Amino acid sequence: MLRRSAISFALLLALALPALARTRPHYGGTLRVETQADPWQIPDGLARRLVLDTLTTIGPSGAAQPALAVRWESQNADHRWEFVLRPAVHFHSGTPLTADAVVASLEQTCSLPGVTPCPWTAVRAAGSSVVFVTDVALPDFPELLAQTEFAIARQDPGGAVDGTGPFRVTGFANGALTLVANDDCWQGRPFLDSLQILPHRNIRDQWLDLSVGRADVVEVPPELLRQAQDQHLTLLTSQPVDLLALTMMPQGPLAALEVRQSIAAAVDRAALCNVIFQKQGEVTASLLPQAVSGYSFLFPADRDLERARTLRGGANLPPLTLAVPNTGATIQLAAERLALNLHEAGFTTQVAPGSHSPAPLTLRCEHLEEASPRAVLDELLERFGQNSTVTGTDPASLYQSERNALATATVVPLLWLPRAWAVGERVRDLRLSPDGIPLFAGASLESAP
Repeated sequence: MLRRSAISFALLLALALPALARTRPHYGGTLRVETQADPWQIPDGLARRLVLDTLTTIGPSGAAQPALAVRWESQNADHRWEFVLRPAVHFHSGTPLTADAVVASLEQTCSLPGVTPCPWTAVRAAGSSVVFVTDVALPDFPELLAQTEFAIARQDPGGAVDGTGPFRVTGFANGALTLVANDDCWQGRPFLDSLQILPHRNIRDQWLDLSVGRADVVEVPPELLRQAQDQHLTLLTSQPVDLLALTMMPQGPLAALEVRQSIAAAVDRAALCNVIFQKQGEVTASLLPQAVSGYSFLFPADRDLERARTLRGGANLPPLTLAVPNTGATIQLAAERLALNLHEAGFTTQVAPGSHSPAPLTLRCEHLEEASPRAVLDELLERFGQNSTVTGTDPASLYQSERNALATATVVPLLWLPRAWAVGERVRDLRLSPDGIPLFAGASLESAP
C-alpha cells in the first residue's frame, strides 16, 4: 500500500513539474507594447515609469513606500521633511546618485512650463539627505513625491535621459522606442531583456497587432471593455483612476455663480456613462472616487434640468466654447453630448476639438496617481487651480474641504474611469500599479529561453 502511494505521488509530481516550469518566470526576450500616447508624457508615460524612479512609491494600501529614499521624517509640524537616499544607487551612465543630483533634477522639474507648481518652497542637499521646506503643513508629502512629475533624471553628455530605473533607453528606430534591462538596477534586474514601445497607434491597429502576435500588450479604452470581453481577450483592469471633469472659467460670460451652477445642474452624467462609455465608468459629482473617500454618494449626481433653467434665468449669454484638449473620438463624443445637455438648458455651446487655449468651458481627463484620500484631493485641487486648503485626514475634514472647493462651481466632476490592457498569450506575471499602469519590471515571457 505504501509503495503504491509512493508511485502515485511520483506520477502526480511528474505531471505537475511541466506546469510549474511553464509558470516559473524566465529571463530574456523582448516584450512589445503599443499605445496611443507619448511614452514620455506626464504623468502616465510608460517609458517615464520604466526609466526613471521617484523618491517614494505608492504601495497597494495607498501609503508611501521607500524607493530612491529609504526613510524619511517630518519636523516643524509637517513643514520640513528630510529624505535619506538609498546608498550605492547609480544612474544608467554609471554616475552615482547624490543628494545634489536629486535637488538639481527637482529644481529643473519645477521650472518646466506646463507643470503644476511644486508643493515645496525650498529644497536642498544635506549630506546623503534631501531636505524640503513647505509653507503649509503637508502630512501626505511622501505620497505627493511619488508622482512621476517628480521622477529623478539627469541629462547624460549625449543629451539622452539618464535615470535609475529598471530599463534604460537605447534608441528610437522604425517608430519604436527600445528599452533594455538595467543589469545593475537597485531593485534587481528585470526578467525581460528589452521592451519596445510603439506609440501613437490607434486602437484598431493595436488590437490587430495583438491578434497576429505583433504586439504583446495593448490598450483597451473603457468604452471598449465590453467588446474586449466578448472577444475573450485576456484583460488587466484597474480601479477608477481617470477623472473626466468639466471646468469653467469664473470670468466673462461665466462670471456669475448662478450661471456656473446652472451648467453643473444641466449635465447628464448617467447618459455619458451608459451611452458613451458603455456603463464602464463610475458616475460622480465628487472629486474623489467612492472607493477612496467613502463619501462620494453624498454629492448629488443626478441631472436637474428644471433647476438649471431656473438658475440661468433670463441671462443673455453669447455662444460658449467648449474646449476639448484630448482629441480622442470618445472624448469628442462626450463633449458633444454635454453641448446637447447645455442646449436643453438654454445655452448655445460650440465644441472646439484639440483646443488648448483658454475657453469658458473645458472638458478634461485627469489621471490619478495617488491612492490615499488626502493626497488624491491635494493633487486634484492643485491641478484644477483651486486655492482650497485640505485640513485634516479624516473623512469629515476631507468632505468639508471638497465641498468648499466644489461650491465655486468651477469644476464639475462627471465620471471616474478605469484603465485596461489586453495581454498576449506569452506574457506572464504582468500586474498593474495602483493607478493602472503595467508593471513591466516584474513581467516575463513564456517563450524566453
